[in-house]
Amino acid sequence: MKEYRLNRLFNAQSNRCFDVAVDHGFFNEGGFLKGIEDIEAAVATLVEANPDAIQLTIGQAPVLQSLPGKAKPALVLRSDVANVYGTDLPDHLFSRIIENAAEQAVRLDAACLVVNLFNIPGEPEVSDDCIQNILDLKPQCDALAMPLMIEPLVFKPNAESGGYQVDGDLEKILPLVRQAVELGADVIKADPTDEPADYHQVIQIAGRIPVLVRGGGRVSDEEILQRTHALLEQGAAGIVYGRNIIQHANPAGMTRALMALVHEGASPEAAAKLLS
Repeated sequence: MKEYRLNRLFNAQSNRCFDVAVDHGFFNEGGFLKGIEDIEAAVATLVEANPDAIQLTIGQAPVLQSLPGKAKPALVLRSDVANVYGTDLPDHLFSRIIENAAEQAVRLDAACLVVNLFNIPGEPEVSDDCIQNILDLKPQCDALAMPLMIEPLVFKPNAESGGYQVDGDLEKILPLVRQAVELGADVIKADPTDEPADYHQVIQIAGRIPVLVRGGGRVSDEEILQRTHALLEQGAAGIVYGRNIIQHANPAGMTRALMALVHEGASPEAAAKLLS
């Protein structure tokens, strides 16, 4: 029965998913709020551009779900809140899930629930939090036929790169993606590798589980379009991008450009023309 909700998440023609993440306010980082200060306006812009899904928190999901009509994007509900993204980290790090997460997702008519699986150098207790979160969520999701998206994130050392810096080392990404599969993921949301041509190995290690690629930090239009095209060519089942859309000067145009890559197989050059 999870297939019914996954059918709302993945495009029927391309069998790919384009999920726009606007759940950044959950993490108590001021820098994450750029572009989503007015969440109603941000969601309205995205709904008009019509990606497959919008990723929101428990507090902001009603902004999407209260909109009338049946044509709006599916809801991907963020289930966990953490304090691991700052440049200066606190003494105690944590990752916590919302109460009865799968049940709340059903009440909000979500198509999927998403949870992190962190690998942070020198912080094994946060990995333990994440694994406990997933072990709690998995039976909830199975009982209510709610797909579970697990987001394996490999961080660079905070002292080296200063907060929320993703490590694209293939050798670190592969075992964490595989652990997410072993823990019961229905969908994987994984980092891009430093070398996009290596990404087929991430697809292979995930086996039958579809892999969506995270956007990471804000980069130039040319870089995000070229990288996205290359990762899709390697077998990615779609993308989950946030700041490269919501912090763009033209979020609707960037959404259209990325949709052309994901669903129409457009070239980066053709997609770039949709930005104007």
